[in-house]
Amino acid sequence: MHDLYYKGRIHTRHNHITTGYNTKRKAKIGTEKHPLTLVVTSEERKLEIVEQVAQHQLFADITVDSTAEENIAELDGMLIKATTTTFDKTPNRNDPCSCGSGKKYKKCCG
Repeated sequence: MHDLYYKGRIHTRHNHITTGYNTKRKAKIGTEKHPLTLVVTSEERKLEIVEQVAQHQLFADITVDSTAEENIAELDGMLIKATTTTFDKTPNRNDPCSCGSGKKYKKCCG
């Protein structure tokens, strides 16, 4: 018997069960299999939402209920994506000053 299986050591071939291919990932909403569930209050609003959904190539189950409150949070979450914040780089001490004086940054604005 090999040394790896001796004295109660963990069997190395079972490692692939806990790592590697992810079989428990969440389903992506807005697809044909998992459509968005939206509630609107009028037929006119439903037509607007249907147009938005078709424009972004999503799938949705839209129900019209005049007594319920409008709920399109899933659609808003799909359409509004977070953007990366970028900042202007501050000049180093020996770089030309950004004010346009022609001096080094350390002798002008630094």
